[in-house]
Amino acid sequence: MMNRVILVGRLTKDPELRYTPNGVPVATFTLAVNRAFTNQQGEREADFINCVVWRKPAENVANYLKKGSLAGVDGRVQTRNYEGQDGKRVYVTEILAESVQFLEPRSSSAGERNEGGPYGNQPQRNNDFSYGQQNQNQRNNNNYTRVDDDPFANDGKTIDISDDDLPF
Repeated sequence: MMNRVILVGRLTKDPELRYTPNGVPVATFTLAVNRAFTNQQGEREADFINCVVWRKPAENVANYLKKGSLAGVDGRVQTRNYEGQDGKRVYVTEILAESVQFLEPRSSSAGERNEGGPYGNQPQRNNDFSYGQQNQNQRNNNNYTRVDDDPFANDGKTIDISDDDLPF
């Protein structure tokens, strides 16, 4: 069986960070995810999806994301239930995030420009690859082909490839 969700959207409000009685951090937030199609009026609708993240990633989400931030969530769908104040059973379906990726610098969603890096002097961590390192690599990519460049464009010159370079 499989239960895997990958979402990209914007936070509808600042994340809410709380701690369990044992001191484990948990953050909740809602992600607005655009639908792939438009309605009859030509407007794009969105789904508002509740997400939960635990431990250190929860603290990172609370510290670095805010309303309007673009984020990617990788996780699974989880349904839980509890007894409401009126005595009725309440069912909640949410995404249990195993990974949350920060997809833009914090200053981008606010329309600000910060030359000291995306979070001042503190780099954003995307797994083991920081945003600051990514920018540095983009500036020093003299020996690399850009993603939007055609790697097979040779300007009419012959391409020198030996049999050792071929994967087959």
